[in-house]
Amino acid sequence: MRGSESGSGTDPFDDEPGAGRAGGAGALPRQPKAVWATAGASVVAFMGIGLVDPILPSIAKGLDATPSQVSLLFTSYFLITAFAMLLTGWVSSRIGGRKTLLLGLALVVVFAALSGTSSSVGELVGFRAGWGLGNALFVSTALAVIVGAAAGGSGTAILLYESALGLGMACGPLLGALLGNASWRYPFFGTAALMAIGFVCVTAFLKEQPRPAAKTSLVDPLRALGHGGLASVAASAFFYNYAFFTVLAFTPFVLDMTPYRSGAVFFVWGLLLAAFSVLVAPRLQARFGSLRVLGGSLLLLAADLLVIGYGSHGTAVAGTIVSGAFIGLNNTVFTELALGVSDAPRPVASAGYNFVRWFAAAAAPFLAPKIEEWTNVHVPFLVAAGAAVVGAAVVGLRRGALTHEAARLRPAHRSEDGVAVFAD
Repeated sequence: MRGSESGSGTDPFDDEPGAGRAGGAGALPRQPKAVWATAGASVVAFMGIGLVDPILPSIAKGLDATPSQVSLLFTSYFLITAFAMLLTGWVSSRIGGRKTLLLGLALVVVFAALSGTSSSVGELVGFRAGWGLGNALFVSTALAVIVGAAAGGSGTAILLYESALGLGMACGPLLGALLGNASWRYPFFGTAALMAIGFVCVTAFLKEQPRPAAKTSLVDPLRALGHGGLASVAASAFFYNYAFFTVLAFTPFVLDMTPYRSGAVFFVWGLLLAAFSVLVAPRLQARFGSLRVLGGSLLLLAADLLVIGYGSHGTAVAGTIVSGAFIGLNNTVFTELALGVSDAPRPVASAGYNFVRWFAAAAAPFLAPKIEEWTNVHVPFLVAAGAAVVGAAVVGLRRGALTHEAARLRPAHRSEDGVAVFAD
């Protein structure tokens, strides 16, 4: 029996301490230029997700649109992203990782610039969909490229990727606030310019990556979801992402702040997300184990969502910022589980996992304002909290399918004579 299955049985998240990583945070500075170029472009790609947060009310006013109409900016973006996940492996296995990255970057540059020229909310939603296609091609391939090229092993690569995600999530709202205070159109033009710089850097520093021996088919990611462990991770992440994107896409309307103040709130939120992704998550995993950290963090996120939904304005601001910590923990653990819990190639496993979870990211921004229209402002957060609890329940109920990964990530134990002994 694996050590991770030998707990008392009283705690559904009672896997033994784990998450040892090769290389770790200490290896982050010692990376090739190609890795830094890809990671830097990834920062800008993730900035595009939260870019519109502080300017959502401004967009609604500028285009004479309702909150539910403006929320389609997220829905179209992530819906296309979800379906594009089935396409990314097919494309990259045929034209190579470098060309796929450049194609994704080029699409983002074009559609981000077009978004800034929109004359109606319908046009803007459509251009965001094209942006989502480019972002899917880039982001999913970037993770595979960073894992393949980074010094220090896959653990270091994941930390670097999560660092880029957190920094992008933090800087996106800040850029949106700084540029959006003059006009809601400027953040889109700014993103297009930054992604163009990323295109130049990837072109200059990243060499073509080795192509896989076998070409990936469009259905390989779906086949990968036949693995019980990966399907369990994807199902839990689906409910988690609903909660996550309720915070990201709906909270700005509830807080109803100026672009500067909203940008500042989500900037601090993003800093917490980055810090807990990179610095705190590995330590908690090493002490308590991946499944305990994930289950506990999801339950804490659920409690925090109730605080946001039912507290005063000041409490909601504080709760929004604190949610970044729980989201950072969840992002890191989910990424590790998705990449390692099955025997599918990492790009294929990542595509299948992302295909499932991005549907929730598409649903939450649309449903949350609709639920508010049907009920009141508190209920969307109650629903999101319930989704986080369901995500935690999936981790607990499917613990048996996930303990293989918990054991794989467990660090070496020391015998009485100090010799490292690895779990089987």
